[in-house]
Amino acid sequence: MGSEPIASHGMCQETESTYSPRAVGSVRTPCMVAGIHDFLHNALSALDCVKEGDTPAMSEQIETLLKESRTYQPTVKTIAAAYIKEYEAEYKKSIADPETFWSNAAKELEWFSPWNKVLEWNYPWAKWFVDARCNIAYNCLDRHVKTWRKNKVALIWVGENDQERVFTYGELYRQVNRCANALKTLGLQKGDRVTIYLPKIPEQVIAMLACARIGVIHSVVYSGFSAPALASRVNDAEAKVVITADVGFDRGKTINLKPVVDEALKSCRTVDHVVVVRRQVPGPVLSAPKEIDWNEWVKQERAVCDAEQLDAETPLYILYTSGTTGKPKGVVHVHGGYMVGTYLTTKYVFDLKDDDVYFCVADPGWVTGHSYIVYGPLLNGATILTAEGKPDYPTPGRWWDLIERYGVSIFYTTPTAIRLLMRYGEEWPKKSDLSTLRILGSVGEPINPEAWEWYHRVTGGDKPIMDTWWQTETGAILITPLPTVPLKPGSATRPFLGIEADVVDREGNSLPANAGGFAVIKKPWPSMMRTIYKDPERYKTYWNTIPNCYTAGDVCHKDADGYMWFMGRADDVIKVAGNRLGTAEVESALVSHPAVAEAAVIGKPHKTVGESIKAFIILKQGEQESPTLIKSIKDQVLKELGKIGVPSEIDIVSSLPKTRSGKIMRRVLKAKELGQDPGDISTIEE
Repeated sequence: MGSEPIASHGMCQETESTYSPRAVGSVRTPCMVAGIHDFLHNALSALDCVKEGDTPAMSEQIETLLKESRTYQPTVKTIAAAYIKEYEAEYKKSIADPETFWSNAAKELEWFSPWNKVLEWNYPWAKWFVDARCNIAYNCLDRHVKTWRKNKVALIWVGENDQERVFTYGELYRQVNRCANALKTLGLQKGDRVTIYLPKIPEQVIAMLACARIGVIHSVVYSGFSAPALASRVNDAEAKVVITADVGFDRGKTINLKPVVDEALKSCRTVDHVVVVRRQVPGPVLSAPKEIDWNEWVKQERAVCDAEQLDAETPLYILYTSGTTGKPKGVVHVHGGYMVGTYLTTKYVFDLKDDDVYFCVADPGWVTGHSYIVYGPLLNGATILTAEGKPDYPTPGRWWDLIERYGVSIFYTTPTAIRLLMRYGEEWPKKSDLSTLRILGSVGEPINPEAWEWYHRVTGGDKPIMDTWWQTETGAILITPLPTVPLKPGSATRPFLGIEADVVDREGNSLPANAGGFAVIKKPWPSMMRTIYKDPERYKTYWNTIPNCYTAGDVCHKDADGYMWFMGRADDVIKVAGNRLGTAEVESALVSHPAVAEAAVIGKPHKTVGESIKAFIILKQGEQESPTLIKSIKDQVLKELGKIGVPSEIDIVSSLPKTRSGKIMRRVLKAKELGQDPGDISTIEE
């Protein structure tokens, strides 16, 4: 690796001390992270003709209306510090021989016995690091405890009320071992399932690692879920133990969790024990022997527990998707491949070094929390900051204050949170010293270019933003910049090393630049899910919808530089007068208006043009609805997209239906608008 410019993009690396736009223009296409549609076959079929008489060309074309023109170059300082200095050369090498690439990455971790074969691919079933034995918890803890990192801070937790708990790698190791031994005392064995229904507290991380240590499969359920939603996940996993807490805290309110568990377990026959972390004193009365106090449970156990030597394909966890598109699915990930994928992406995407303080705002109840709070950072020996509560409570400056207080250098958040903080203005980030930041990240719902620019500006204007695209099903980041890659606001940029991604038509043919099609991954990767729990046929649809490809369920286009621009979900494409429009493009054009904070669009049946566009908009603080404002918003979309993209209806709303992980549930909006059944809404944010 060297420091030559990335020639393939036709861009020379500039030497300014800040990221600066190469050209002035407008970028309006965001990146999306979402799970694949339950019935993707139907979604793709729906992209046939709007009405009889459409031409074949029209039926296949997904319009690309928005064009990019701004480019931000990496600073000299960023390039000098980075692991990967020449993305293009390293990427070509990794794609030419992916098995060697992944094998070399795996060798940076510790294995009890080596693999006989890197990949065994029986389409669509993959085994990685065949016959090797490992344990992901061993690599998260033991590997570091044997070195100087034993006394390094592993985890800093800040509660909603500003309580603080700090764990070194040595202390976290001891706590995990005690919990692992306590699980054994309940009779749990390799392959058994444990449901973890906890708020964002350290015990959540400890319980996950303890399960992994002894080969027990954990299923983390976000603590905001209702009793029926929890029960369905416990029953599907056939969990023997549920680990919960008496309460959680949210915006100053006490959220009672134990009663939710009590109600859920009325319909769960497999659960033998409930372990309760009591955060209140004295806390709830527990009914022995089934109900157990966490502290009493672990305190008598030894702080030593040998990690099980597991086959690389041993299941690590089941995580149920958030349900934007229907009934949640139990996605299964395994120890070996998932370990390698999360380790390497954390290292290279965030350029993680030993002196970094890494702050990811996700909850381990979602895949981002699994991969980029718990496993990826700990595998790298990082110092992790995690905080309970919302970004604007007790003030909109909470996260900025935490960044200053703990000297955070890497900050990974969501576009939803960024847009929320934008509503409060720039005064809040200006109150905090953010000079320790060096790498920013974004994951989840689309980050429209205006939010990208705001995020970039208020954090100093010189930090690269890693706009990451991946899914629960992929396990780890697949499409992303690296810190040394030129950035285009709104684009997820290029595939990660070793990942072969493309934009294709429904037959799997690669499409030319700027032609809208379907995002696919053409070859297996280590962190890919292995199956859908109890439903292997459902798993196959991911690989059989488009021949010989993993179908992500998103529409996308690549620009002339190979940068990928995600245009929305395949099942959300709106068909106006024979033209296929991605929801993300229209929403991004709406949010480009200075009065608009958030937007969601749906297609409504129209007797003349097939579908019309209806928009639901949240205004920024201080803005008032008026006919003049509505016209101004429509004019903005007209300017950005042309007449075809202008919504025929705009409703001003106070909120949008979202999953508890922050993804907008457009199908719920559409069902309500059309008077239809919205389907499964167990994961909707209240």
